[in-house]
Amino acid sequence: MITRDNRLALLMSDGYLRSRNGKMGYGLLRYSESPIACVIASDEVGGDLREISGIDTDVPIVGSVDEARTLGADTLVIAVATSGGVLPGPYRVEIVRALRTGMNLVNGLHGRYNEDPEFASARQAGSWIWDVRQEPAGLVSGRGRARAIAARRVLTVGTDMAIGKMTASIELDRAARARGMRSKFLATGQIGICISGDGVPLDAVRVDFASGSIESLCLKYGDDHDVLWVEGQGSALHPGSTAWVPLLRGSMATDLVLVHRANQTMVDGLDNVAIPPLHEVVALYETVAAASPSFPAAKVRGIALNCARLSAEAISNACRAVEDETGLVCVDPVFHGAGRLLDAIYAD
Repeated sequence: MITRDNRLALLMSDGYLRSRNGKMGYGLLRYSESPIACVIASDEVGGDLREISGIDTDVPIVGSVDEARTLGADTLVIAVATSGGVLPGPYRVEIVRALRTGMNLVNGLHGRYNEDPEFASARQAGSWIWDVRQEPAGLVSGRGRARAIAARRVLTVGTDMAIGKMTASIELDRAARARGMRSKFLATGQIGICISGDGVPLDAVRVDFASGSIESLCLKYGDDHDVLWVEGQGSALHPGSTAWVPLLRGSMATDLVLVHRANQTMVDGLDNVAIPPLHEVVALYETVAAASPSFPAAKVRGIALNCARLSAEAISNACRAVEDETGLVCVDPVFHGAGRLLDAIYAD
């Protein structure tokens, strides 16, 4: 429901601007085709967003919805991805204020805010509330039908959650389109859907239909494209993650790209769960991908390394170390671009 005519205000107060849980805002700052009027972060007013985020942007940081309105914002985005998808308590006041002034609302959390009595009564005629995490209609169980698609299907898999799988997929899509390929990024989470305007919010889909929803998404675009970049979710290493399995089976992935954060040794927030050596993680995903002779024996073609906030020298050293360990191409797709990863995927 976001168009290029909308001007977005990203709500990221209460520490989220400096948190990994601010990834909704970071994704939109980096990739949104709709103009971003400002970031609302009352605890960071007047700060340098470029310095805080590491993103090359001149978007200002303001303290309230009223200030956002004076900058021309017409759409408020709840630009955080909280644990469990719950709304931070202080955000409710700002949301009501925005709706009462005629702004639209983009909700990437789990709540159905179209059905929230306070929000519904505050919304003005002509404005809208978009609950992004809604299960698509007409879903069926997965049947492996995506294997018949001629388009290559490249899935990003990770050593952890919130580690850069969407970013790697978008950068690969951009690199492919720059080479004239018929390329399509397939969003499977709320951030990617807000960026691309289409996709499946996988964590809102009942588990019986999870792989079928990804299969249907691939079938929708497979005949008209040379390659589909399927946005990964979760991790085989995270005890709370299951989404990676229906992504692998629903897409019948032909190739994999492993995403890792430089120097990370433990699953974030779980100091009892170690990340194994990367060559072992590669073997794990390849083994699961080829669990049946009827499945494509997808290989990890390269590694996308999230080196946010590292120096150029540190990024080069980190990528070189991963290449030495795994024998695979390794780049930070934001810093280097995704060209070498694309070359590795099409090397054979």
